[in-house]
Formats: sequence, C-alpha cells, structure tokens
Amino acid sequence: MVQTAQNDSLLSGATPESFNFRRIIYTKKNYTATIAINRPDVLNCFDMVTLNELGQAFQDVQRDDNIAVLVITGVGDKAFCTGADLKEQEEAILKKPNDYYKWMYAFIEMHDRLRNIGKPTIARLNGMVVGGGNELNMACDLAVAADHIIIKQVGAARGSVAAGGATQWLPLIIGDRRAREMLLLCENIDAYTALEWGLVNQVVPYSLLDSAVEQLAEKLYNKLPECTRYTKQQLNFWRDFSWAMTIGHARDWLSLHAGAFETAQGLRAFRKKTEIDYTNIREHAAGQPPIINPGHGMKPCPECNAIMAEEFKFCGECGKQMTQD
Repeated sequence: MVQTAQNDSLLSGATPESFNFRRIIYTKKNYTATIAINRPDVLNCFDMVTLNELGQAFQDVQRDDNIAVLVITGVGDKAFCTGADLKEQEEAILKKPNDYYKWMYAFIEMHDRLRNIGKPTIARLNGMVVGGGNELNMACDLAVAADHIIIKQVGAARGSVAAGGATQWLPLIIGDRRAREMLLLCENIDAYTALEWGLVNQVVPYSLLDSAVEQLAEKLYNKLPECTRYTKQQLNFWRDFSWAMTIGHARDWLSLHAGAFETAQGLRAFRKKTEIDYTNIREHAAGQPPIINPGHGMKPCPECNAIMAEEFKFCGECGKQMTQD
C-alpha cells in the first residue's frame, strides 16, 4: 500500500510551494500553470540552476491532470529571457570548456521536457527575447508579445552558434531567407515584424498582455485534451526531426569550441561592455589558427600563474602585465 501511494504521488502534480524554487516563480491557478524566470537583474538569462528548475517544473506540469495550459514568461517588462548567463559561461565554462558539455545536457533536457509536455504552451513575451530566450519562445506552441519587445539571435556576434533550437526551427517557422537574416546579421526584430514573419501569434500593448494570454488559454482549455495532445505530437514531427539530427553534434561542437579564441573575445567584450574588434579577430584567424587546445600558444602569468594566451599583454585574472613593451 505504501508503494502504491508513492507511485501515485509521482504521477500527479505537486504544489508549487513544495519545490522551493530559487530562480523561477511557479504558480497554478485554475487550469493554467505559469512559470516566470525570476532574474530581472540579469535580464532573465538562465544559468544551470534556472535550467534545472525549469525542467523540474515542466515535468510537474506534465504530471498534473488539473493543468491544461502552461504559460512561460519572465519577471518584469524588460526581458522575457536573454538566453545563457554569459557571466556564468565566462567564469565557469571558459576556464573549463568540458563543463559546457554538462551545461548543454541540462539545456537539452529542459527543451525535451517542454516540447513533450503533452499540453499546449504559450510564450508570454514581456520584454527582450534574445538568443536562447528566442529558442525557448519557439519551443512553445503559441506566443503573445507586448508591442515593445525585440527578438534577436546573437550567436554569430557573440562567440557562439545558435544551434539550441534557432538553426533548427527558425527556417521552419519564418522561412529560410529570414532565418538566415536573423542568424547571420544578429539584428533586432521588432514585435510587428515578428508578427508579420509568423514568429509570434499576437502583438498587444503591454497593459493588455495578461488579458490576451488569459483569453488564449481559455480557448485552449475549451478543446479536447487527448486530441490536443496528439495534434501536438504530429505538429512536433519536423521540429523533433531537425532537433534529433543536429543537437548532439551541436553539443559536441560547442563544447570543443567553448574555450576558443572567438568565444573568449565575445564573452570578454560582453563583460567589459565593449564592442568586439572583428577586424582583429579576422587578422588573428588569417595569421594563425584560433587557439582551441590550451596546451598550445599559452603561457603562465608571472604574478598569479594563471594560464593565458601568449599574445595577451595583460593577465585576464589579476591584470598583471604579461609582456614588456
């Protein structure tokens, strides 16, 4: 009898309060569950803790028979989600590139749980939708955007490749040419352009965002749940196919390049709030291959002994001058 009770509890939803989440706000009201990334001070980007909490909440929504619709959003009005926490990437992953492989596992698992949740999902776009934030948006079935938002991909401008959903799904949603425009130019797409392209379903003033989402959720509730679930399964075919064929490759490539010269330059420019010197990067690439293997072209700092690229004039850790002019 005890075993049966335990199994029942694992196959039904729990109270949001029981999870003690630190990075997300998880609520349930009537037939709707809402998950809000609660990191407005860093534009609702996700670190490892956020990814794990999102995955756990998605699993609970899937198990809760009282929940018919999931809404995903961010806290505040500045950002829905701006993708990976680049401070965490620089501090933890740039120094130990193999850890990117572990980070990517959490990212993939979060997406798989969301896509296979078996219930309709709505992205409530309350602010900037950038990088992995747009991949989170696209993983949802429908999207309602406030009219002040912008959407963009930044990988090719910031030392990464947007292969966590964007390279796979943008061509399916907005077409090949527009997908290439977003992924190669990395420019802002405003809300009404996103609507015209089919990247969102509705655009409303921010003051009407909640009511628009509620109305859409009610329409989804008043549909047959089993038929809805299988409709989603069929609709997911091309997304699942493109994802399964590429995400493992992306995980390996991004892990191998997590400590590469281009990645390091992009992350440092972000941290220092400076523009990337693209000309210098191209000259560097033309002169010698980008440093990937930390055993080549590296030297220790004379002050703190941190290993730096041999062309660095100053240590990236302590600031000590590495070379004498």
